[in-house]
Amino acid sequence: MKNLDLPLMKNNITREDLDTLIRFLKQKDPMLTQGKNVLEFEREWSEWLGVTYSVFVNSGSSANLITLAVLREYVGIGEIIVPPLTWVSDIASVIQCGFKPIFADINLRTLGMDTEKILEKITSKTKAVFITHILGLNALTQKLLDELKKRNIPLIEDACESHGATFKGKKVGTFGLMSNFSFYYAHHMTTVEGGMVSTNDSKLYEMLRMFRAHGMVRESTSRDLKQSYFKKYPDLNPDFIFAFSAYNVRSTEISAVLGRTQIKKLDSNNKIRSENFRIFLENLDKKLFYTDFDIEGSSNYAFILILKNPNMKLCEKIMTTLRKNGVEFRRGTSGGGNQLRQPYLKKIVGEKEYKKYPNVEHIHFYGFYIGNYPTLEKEKILKLCAILNSIK
Repeated sequence: MKNLDLPLMKNNITREDLDTLIRFLKQKDPMLTQGKNVLEFEREWSEWLGVTYSVFVNSGSSANLITLAVLREYVGIGEIIVPPLTWVSDIASVIQCGFKPIFADINLRTLGMDTEKILEKITSKTKAVFITHILGLNALTQKLLDELKKRNIPLIEDACESHGATFKGKKVGTFGLMSNFSFYYAHHMTTVEGGMVSTNDSKLYEMLRMFRAHGMVRESTSRDLKQSYFKKYPDLNPDFIFAFSAYNVRSTEISAVLGRTQIKKLDSNNKIRSENFRIFLENLDKKLFYTDFDIEGSSNYAFILILKNPNMKLCEKIMTTLRKNGVEFRRGTSGGGNQLRQPYLKKIVGEKEYKKYPNVEHIHFYGFYIGNYPTLEKEKILKLCAILNSIK
């Protein structure tokens, strides 16, 4: 059989994108550092998502970091409930900003934290719930939203892998106090590297802008806020007042130009990816593989492959067969599986904490993701399923 040649991502930056970037660079003295294209990309992203404000940064991980840093100023230090199945920077940002991570196991239908498990972990020390929408699925439930509202606990959404996914017809990333997105090359759309923080809160927006750029007051768009600092600190140069011990995670005009071309194709590309995922799930052997995902409103960019039952021998055969057929994959799905097995967390939570989360443990050993992109031929999807179904 001919090699399938199925990488994790292909042609995510098109010739059209590159030509647009070349035209920008051919202008007389184009500004390359953060400028008007960054502002326009933020405006266009906010409009697409359905929020009031967005702040463009140099990665999804930086989006996590400044979100948690601003949250610390907003609610103070305490505990944040996080999933053990997520990208490392979600948990790292919680730790780096002085919060204590508290973990809740996942729901296999969504791969996000199980609502009941979250509610069990809430205490008087809980400052926020930080959910991750995994691989285009949606981790929200109405019960979770209602309970957090009743208890006055902020929700933070990591939608880095779920651009365009919806819950009850509304895009994920619009339900929380703040939300994070990534524009890494392999995601739904790309600026090569890049990320976004979105919010409807004007105060948080001004803080996010300052935290993006060294904590400088001049980064704020609020005249009143700036005047208050100028008046309070008359001994300081107004151009160099640092309100917070923050970071430099700005992005560039080059990245913003790419983002502005990519966002135009996001909805149409997502539609193709979602259809690809449907074909993939419908043609997998349901006796071998778990396919009962909640895909309503999903926005898949990587096929999710999970063995229905623990079987390491079969797992090894799958990996060997995929490699033999030129199919790139990642075992453990997002972030490589159970983060509680990682060295950085074992130092904090102990050597055996990972055992308390059986659903994530199953994904850690028996879960994979495989590339899904708009130019992927339907015939390849069917051949991939046939190959997977033939492994015994």
